[in-house]
Amino acid sequence: MRERAAAFAPGRVNLLGEHTDYNEGLALPFAISQGVTVRARRTRDLRIEALAVDLGKRDSFALERPAAAPGWRGFVRGAAAELQQAGVRLPGARLEITGTVPRGSGLSSSAALEVALCLALLALTDGPVPDRLALAQICSRIENVWVGARTGLLDQIASLYGEPDTAMRIDFRSLEVTNVALDLDGFSLVTLDSGERHANALSGYNQRRDECARACAQLGVSSLRDTTLEMTEDLPAPLAARARHVVTENARVQEAVAALAGRDLAELGRLLDACHASLRDCYEISTPAVEATVERLHRAGAVGARIVGGGFGGSVLGLFPPGATAPQDAVEVSPGPGAHLIA
Repeated sequence: MRERAAAFAPGRVNLLGEHTDYNEGLALPFAISQGVTVRARRTRDLRIEALAVDLGKRDSFALERPAAAPGWRGFVRGAAAELQQAGVRLPGARLEITGTVPRGSGLSSSAALEVALCLALLALTDGPVPDRLALAQICSRIENVWVGARTGLLDQIASLYGEPDTAMRIDFRSLEVTNVALDLDGFSLVTLDSGERHANALSGYNQRRDECARACAQLGVSSLRDTTLEMTEDLPAPLAARARHVVTENARVQEAVAALAGRDLAELGRLLDACHASLRDCYEISTPAVEATVERLHRAGAVGARIVGGGFGGSVLGLFPPGATAPQDAVEVSPGPGAHLIA
């Protein structure tokens, strides 16, 4: 039984497959080097004492009955509550949280926080540890129930399953994860912050999820995975456009896997542009600041660029060919290891 533990969980970049996870669709994310670290020390009383170092803020609550709280505190309390609900006997602990993935940037800082919290707390116990998929589902409940963002499993699976030099094709109907080699052949991927923060629970994310559910109800299907482009024509606005995005985005994920296998990076760039156009026009989650950032990346030589994450702000992903120079404030991203304990 450990007295101290430290866990790191990465954020993620999603190449293709945005807003498909809660529609039982396909996605192609990879874990990145930026993430969240949680250091935990066992205490004698049955309380959690948490310090968010980057914010300079603290929280304290009894393990017996964690109450809801706003902001980062909701993640900490949700982690303790959901782990206990899953049958984990948690000891009291003092937690110290630091992060390198920008909050609200579309790089999944929320999932990184959830995963790192759960791994650090689990390391202090002497009982069985949930497998990666079960842990992803626990972390998803933290975000859904305790934070109020009705996200799918994309971010949590990407953080837990990440591997160096590898993207993941995730099928959200079967929950099958297939590794896809991410050999960029001299190309580079960068993210550029639009300067506009977003919060999934407070943005139009939940509204988009409701619209997808309404589209399913009108079409008589269990999820938009079972929809064709022809079927979307029978829907009213804006449901037709929302469903059209999901159908075409699933196809783009398959095309991206084929493009990577054939080292056709120009085709991958085209798919990024097509994804962005669909998110902008069909899903309506872009903003003027995001559009300006996409244009800036294209002017610098990107062969493809798109908004990443839930939308309504955050970062833009750009693909640059050899010899092109990304903007100075862009950050190069590459696939790294998934969540793990730090020795």
